Amino acid sequence: MDLLEDKATGALAGAAIGDALGGAAEGNTPEAIQERYNGFITGIVPPFLPDWKNARPISPYHKGDGHITDDTLMTNVLVEVYDKLRHRLDAFDIAEHLVPLLSSEKRWIPELETESLLLHRIFLAEKWLVTRLQYGHIDPREAGVGNIVNCGATMYVAPIGIVNAGSAAEAYAEAIDVAGAHQSSYGREAAGVYAATVAEAMRVGSSVDQVIAVALRLAKDGTRDAIEAVVDAAASVTDWRSGLATLRAAVVPFDTVGPNYRAPARDARIPSRTKSIEELPIALGMLVAAQGDYSEAVLGSINYGRDSDSIAVMAGSIAGALGGTASLPREWIAGVNEGSRMDVTATGPTMAAVARDIWAADQRRFDDRAASMSALAGAAASAVTPALAGSK
Repeated sequence: MDLLEDKATGALAGAAIGDALGGAAEGNTPEAIQERYNGFITGIVPPFLPDWKNARPISPYHKGDGHITDDTLMTNVLVEVYDKLRHRLDAFDIAEHLVPLLSSEKRWIPELETESLLLHRIFLAEKWLVTRLQYGHIDPREAGVGNIVNCGATMYVAPIGIVNAGSAAEAYAEAIDVAGAHQSSYGREAAGVYAATVAEAMRVGSSVDQVIAVALRLAKDGTRDAIEAVVDAAASVTDWRSGLATLRAAVVPFDTVGPNYRAPARDARIPSRTKSIEELPIALGMLVAAQGDYSEAVLGSINYGRDSDSIAVMAGSIAGALGGTASLPREWIAGVNEGSRMDVTATGPTMAAVARDIWAADQRRFDDRAASMSALAGAAASAVTPALAGSK
């Protein structure tokens, strides 16, 4: 396994593990999590509610026990699209290639413990893709307008960062285009910034500080303000166990959901230039507090509660890209593989191969442009020289 493959696997397996471990805690407060599990979560745990089938009829999913959630399911289908097309993606590719995978192809769904359509597992903000693109025939570049503004388009774009490894600006631009099919406003913005942070984490020699610098350089509006506030607060946190409230307080001015995650505020998740999703700033704050350590960043994200699985996906993918597969606990990989009945390390090599093909195509394009510019410069010089000679 070369370094590209190692870091790509670290990113995607790291995200899947964070997703599976974080699912059990989703929607709860840190206090409720500690009461349920007799302290902080330190690994794979059973569902928060024993009667998970009937506890929330709108979401009858078996979270916990090492089951990945919709975050990883969506990531995996994005990998499949890249593997098929072998080029950079845009919103039209999402409409033509990703949406059919959601609505017409059965696969194993760990939380449903059966084979089913992804459409039957993904939540309402992701069902929007099928409604708008397959049935509404909306222009894919504009299809995200009107959807709730949440982390839906952000949670699965780590593969975009891998394709653009070492080029954060290109990752940002591609993710902004892709996310236009799914989200608008700060939901779309967060997707761009998250992909950019993964691209930076893939770069050889990168660090948490450099990942944060990229996020702050590229992020716009409330997303940037929220990231800055949370990472500044995280700098004073020496242990996430005592710093959960500090990070939550820092993101509150930018969060629209409000204090009760299960009962969002009336103006929650609507477009704004001053607000941000909560998940990405908190994930970056956990990376800072954990000083890039994979296990600590993921455990902090899980025990934070609220949208814990998506926070752990983002923190886990960046930390996994920085540290590679060696940073991922072997027992967590084995436990999630067993619980989800899939190999969470399988998508990394696929995306590394795709990234190589796309880079080769980029190189040919760069060479063609260089030849074109050289010809233009030479033609310009030839045209100017006689004119200068005649003026003497």
